[in-house]
Amino acid sequence: AKTTAFNIQNYYTPVLTEAPDQTSNTLWLRYANPFGKWLVRASLPLSQVPAGDGTQASGLGDFNLFATYLFDAPAGVSFGVGPQVTAPTATDDKTGTERWQAGLAAVYFNATSSAFQWGGLVTWQTDFAGESEGQETNVLAVQPFYFLQLGKGLYARSAAVMVFNLEDGSYNVPVGLGIGKVISAGGVIFNAFIEPQFTALCHGPYEPQLQIFVGLNTQFGSKE
Repeated sequence: AKTTAFNIQNYYTPVLTEAPDQTSNTLWLRYANPFGKWLVRASLPLSQVPAGDGTQASGLGDFNLFATYLFDAPAGVSFGVGPQVTAPTATDDKTGTERWQAGLAAVYFNATSSAFQWGGLVTWQTDFAGESEGQETNVLAVQPFYFLQLGKGLYARSAAVMVFNLEDGSYNVPVGLGIGKVISAGGVIFNAFIEPQFTALCHGPYEPQLQIFVGLNTQFGSKE
């Protein structure tokens, strides 16, 4: 929460339920910045997804922004809760919902140990305006994350996102295990990683069976 971050993250899904010959890919551009006691994160996806007729649809997705107020906590612990909003910026009706959405976000991070850090991000949002024929939404996402330091900037990680669509009853519960490397250069921290994520439980069409999560996270302004 004390540094500005710009992250490029990509989810490649080679196997989808009820679509054996289809794949999907989503590239996320994410920017996070602290403003006093608030932590703000903005996310914009670029997606290629099944169109439902054997073809693929590509384009920008819906822009998401949340701001969590960071409460006073013991040293090494961060906890925040705040609002979130998603704007219908998608360039194709298959890569977005065509609806405005709003909800809440809560984040917890425990870095009291130098060897093992853990926490989670929970978000919920539902639609409230937009195209009448757009996709109605009521989605809960739970992302527990764990990082085990292996030494010399190398670490093991897990940060799979569980998604529960409360509107239609579909869900996806993946389990991830990956590895990353942190390098500091010129006051900037670079964090590159790869994390395969295997689905443990799912229900519904076009749900990921396997995801390959890769990314490059950069942090600016850190004194470490």
